[in-house]
Amino acid sequence: MTMPPDSPTAKQMNNVKIIYGLYALGYFVAITTLVGAVLAYMWRGNDRMADSHFTFQIRTFWISLLIGLLALITMVIGVGFLIWIFLTVWGLLRVISGFLLANDGKPVSNTKYLGMMAE
Repeated sequence: MTMPPDSPTAKQMNNVKIIYGLYALGYFVAITTLVGAVLAYMWRGNDRMADSHFTFQIRTFWISLLIGLLALITMVIGVGFLIWIFLTVWGLLRVISGFLLANDGKPVSNTKYLGMMAE
């Protein structure tokens, strides 16, 4: 789907891609993930297609935070390390699949594989 570069949808989709980039950068500098979540909340509400991505990104943030806390708590019994590995793979798949959809100009309509991938 090709959009004129100056259309509101194209601008919003660029914002979506920026947030996916911040989430990916969050694997190296954690604060960028929080910045991405705040921006997703701020930018949501102007475009249906972009909003599907913003909602997906916001859910990714909160679910990751909860799984991360679970991993931290269960580190004492050794299970936390496995949960961290799962969280890393889960988060990367969500970021990559969401970015690819945004790059193609498609909304997030659903998830598959335990919520790991946007479709």
